[in-house]
Amino acid sequence: MDDPVLVERDGHVETWTINLPEARNPISGDDVIDALVARVDAVNADRTVRAVVLTGAGSAFSAGGNVKDMAERVGLFGGAPHELRDGYRRGIQRIPRAMYACDVPLIAAVNGAAVGAGCDLALMCDLRIASERAFFAESFVKLGIIPGDGGAWLLPRAVGAARAAEMALTGDRVDAATALEWGLVSRVVPHGELLTEARRLADRVAANPPHAVRMAKKLLREAQHQSLDSILELSAAMQALAHQTRDHEEAVRAFLDRRDPHFTGE
Repeated sequence: MDDPVLVERDGHVETWTINLPEARNPISGDDVIDALVARVDAVNADRTVRAVVLTGAGSAFSAGGNVKDMAERVGLFGGAPHELRDGYRRGIQRIPRAMYACDVPLIAAVNGAAVGAGCDLALMCDLRIASERAFFAESFVKLGIIPGDGGAWLLPRAVGAARAAEMALTGDRVDAATALEWGLVSRVVPHGELLTEARRLADRVAANPPHAVRMAKKLLREAQHQSLDSILELSAAMQALAHQTRDHEEAVRAFLDRRDPHFTGE
C-alpha cells in the first residue's frame, strides 16, 4: 500500500501530500490520521524544519470524510452513538488537535476541492493559497451531519461569523475568487503555479530565524482565545528568550552591516 501522506524535504521546507487521489484524498481513515499526526510530532521535534506545505494528490485537496464508509457504517462511522462519539474523539479530532499544536507554520496549497473535513483541514493551516480551480464547501449539512472536526470553531475565525454561518448552514460551494474576497485564502494563483508559489511563500517564512517564527506562531494561536493582558505577559516572556538567541544577534549585526543574515536556529 502506498503511503497515505507523502513527505518531501527541500532545504528547511517539507511538503506533505495526501496520497489517496482515487478517493479524492479523504482524511477520515486511521492511516491518514496517524500519518498526519506523526508528521506533526516529527517536525515539532526537528528544529531544522522551518515551514510545511500541505497539498493533495490528483484533482482534489481533500474531500473530507469517506462517504462510502458513511454509507456502509464502517471505520469512523460505525457503531452505536457512544461508539461514534468516541470514534470521532480518538479518530479525526486528533488532526485539529495536532495541527493546532504544530510549532511550524503550515501552508495549505489548495489544488482543488476542499470539502467538509477537507475544508476544515485547510482552515487548520496558518496560511492558505489556492489554485484558480479550488473551491471550498463546509458541506456537512448536505449529508445530514455537522462539522465533527472543529469546523464550527475554525471557520468563523477565518471568514467571520456571518459568512461562516452562510457556508455551514447552506453547505454551498465557495469558489477561489470568493474565497479570496472573504479572506479564506490569502491569494489565488494559476493552477500550474500553485506548488511553486506555495513553496516561495514557505521559503520566505523559512528565511527568518526559526525560534522567532515558532514563537510568533504560538502567540498568534494563543491570541485567538486569550486576553490582551495575557498575551502581553506571554509576549514579554517570549521576547526575553528571543533576545538571548544567536539568530537575534546575527539579525542585528546583518542589519547594521547591510548584508544578508545567516540563521542557524541557535
